[in-house]
Amino acid sequence: MKIQPLLDRLGRAGAAVETVMLASILAVMMLVVVGQVIMRELFGTGFGWVDELVRLMVLWLALVGSIAACRENRHIRIDALSNILPKSAVRLIRLFVDIFAAVVCAVIAVHAWRYLQIEIEYGDTVLVDSPAWIAHSIMPIAFLLISYRFLIDVLKQAIAMLFGRAAE
Repeated sequence: MKIQPLLDRLGRAGAAVETVMLASILAVMMLVVVGQVIMRELFGTGFGWVDELVRLMVLWLALVGSIAACRENRHIRIDALSNILPKSAVRLIRLFVDIFAAVVCAVIAVHAWRYLQIEIEYGDTVLVDSPAWIAHSIMPIAFLLISYRFLIDVLKQAIAMLFGRAAE
């Protein structure tokens, strides 16, 4: 059994899930915001928890979008030296920067997980009476997946550097 076709299928499935999540969160967020504006302007009322829901949806949208950006290698990258240094030096620097980014994201994921455990222990709530850990669970998941994406990119870069092929 070849592993590459399986990894490709998993990659496509992950991309599809991310795309559906991004589109769904954005669509629901727009509907909720427009509904809230209509309720306030036309009926003089609204739901008090909608503003908090929209903030949580923005958090989820940003983090799922960050996962997708890392998948497509479209995250923010400061490359002021890439036009000055030789290509081999740029590749080596990028390798170390991506390793550093993977480690930082993994550390954030661990601490976000610890924070979730504290939220569970203390029974924090959001949106009137929902467990806060459910709403904030995107934090460790997203940073773990971002770290994973950086590590995969590091492996691709290292293989390309060792075997002389261009990184994908």
